[in-house]
Amino acid sequence: MFENERGGILITAEMEERAREIEESRHPLRCVTFMRDDFKIEDAKEVISEAYRSEENTKTLILGAKSFTIPAQNALLKILEEPPRNIVFILLAPNKSTFLPTVRSRLSLKQEHHERLYESLPIALKNLDLSGLFTFVKQHDRLKKHEAKGLIEQLMHQAIHVEKLSLTTAQLEGFEKALRLIELNSRLQSVLVMVLMNFLKEVKRGR
Repeated sequence: MFENERGGILITAEMEERAREIEESRHPLRCVTFMRDDFKIEDAKEVISEAYRSEENTKTLILGAKSFTIPAQNALLKILEEPPRNIVFILLAPNKSTFLPTVRSRLSLKQEHHERLYESLPIALKNLDLSGLFTFVKQHDRLKKHEAKGLIEQLMHQAIHVEKLSLTTAQLEGFEKALRLIELNSRLQSVLVMVLMNFLKEVKRGR
């Protein structure tokens, strides 16, 4: 699956199915799978403990989650760079943006080629006014972390591919900053307002 024998990162929408396929392909060698919604620091410690249990044959550790917290990723950095003897790591996630650049630099990355389908959002960024902004924010104030990140990516997709807007540097940086803030557990309402205000200002300048 990966050119590097140390393992790698697989970006896929079918994490549980891929984990089973990996387990079957490596049989009879041992696989230990850690599947979570949100991969946290305590999960990273469990993985590290498992990695240091000595094995005569290759053991594959499969880590799958919709999101990996920054503390968890930082805790894994050293062991990903210098894994114990006979240990292979395979990380599964639905989006490449889930992982810090430092994590991605330590493992080869493969992305399944599939067209992601986005539902139409009840907002027109090119005609955004204050009323539309706050209505949209109010409608999306109770989302889980991975859902919130998905919404930001959906907004960016709508701006670029649906409404065909030529985004300013501030607007692009707003999307990138939003994903980082959500990872740090910032309040979604505040993050959405920050992103959408960039479009509101653009509308005002065009009048």
